[in-house]
Amino acid sequence: MEFGLVLLGMAVFGGFILISMGIRVVQQSECVIIERLGSYSRTLSSGLNVIIPFIDQPRRMFWVINQHGINTPKIDLRETVLDVDKQNVITRDNVSIEIDALLYIQIVDPVRATYEVANLPLAVSQLAQTSLRNVIGEMDLDHTLASRDVINAKLKAILDEATDKWGTKVNRVELRNIMPPRDIQVAMEKQMQAERERRAKVLEAEGDKQARISRSEGIRQEQINLADGGKEAQIRKAQGEAAAIREVAQAKKEAIDHIKSALGEPELASQYLVATSYIEEFGRFVQKAGDKVFVPYEASTALGALGSIKELLASGGSDGLTKAPSIPSSSPSKQPKVYADRT
Repeated sequence: MEFGLVLLGMAVFGGFILISMGIRVVQQSECVIIERLGSYSRTLSSGLNVIIPFIDQPRRMFWVINQHGINTPKIDLRETVLDVDKQNVITRDNVSIEIDALLYIQIVDPVRATYEVANLPLAVSQLAQTSLRNVIGEMDLDHTLASRDVINAKLKAILDEATDKWGTKVNRVELRNIMPPRDIQVAMEKQMQAERERRAKVLEAEGDKQARISRSEGIRQEQINLADGGKEAQIRKAQGEAAAIREVAQAKKEAIDHIKSALGEPELASQYLVATSYIEEFGRFVQKAGDKVFVPYEASTALGALGSIKELLASGGSDGLTKAPSIPSSSPSKQPKVYADRT
């Protein structure tokens, strides 16, 4: 009886073990390759799956989890970051640079990823290194440093095509570091410093040019304004002089008309005006003692006419003219000598 209970217990325990071995729970975004008697049978998707214990076995493969390569029966279908080791690459202009990259890969066909390549992460990494050497070898150093996007696109196209038969898709390729030799870095720094100084000098020269142009424009405008001001001043001065001359002429005209009305005879008025003009000019000539003035003979006639006009005014009495102009007198010793010229 007891032996039967032991056998029953062992049977129950064995059945429990068999059932637990036949049930497989697969996580989301994971899958498991099942082989039956060494041959591919099926792929377990996420969820609860049942297999035949001891006959169905999961196939292990090398994969990268948390930047570490492990041999695991579970295949992660999510995008994975693969670090490509640093390597020295020679550019087309024979400069050795140190470069490394990151690959973002994803398994799209677990069967081919398991059976078409022995070590998928290693194969992709080595392929990326060789492809990177080929791409960089076709470019100069300056082009390499300035064309990361071009290099990434070329590498992605090469790797995506090569890994297609491995059931893997390369989503992105990113160059992480490009390190030229130290002497090249020093030369590049000097070159950049020289370029910055050149740009600074160009900007300074351009600023000085603009400043000179602005100053010359200011001087030009100032000269134009001064010329316009001088022109306007001369015009206004000429207009003022013209107005003054008109006023003087008008005053003389009114004086002549007044003289004519006072004398009553045009000839006497003309003689009076001529005589007064002679007297004014004589006053200018005889400013100093001992001055000699030669008077034309015709002037004596005008002076005589002035005396006649004076007598006429004294006898007739005029309202407008009460006194005829006379030659300014001085002491006998200081009076200038006046000579009549009859020639």
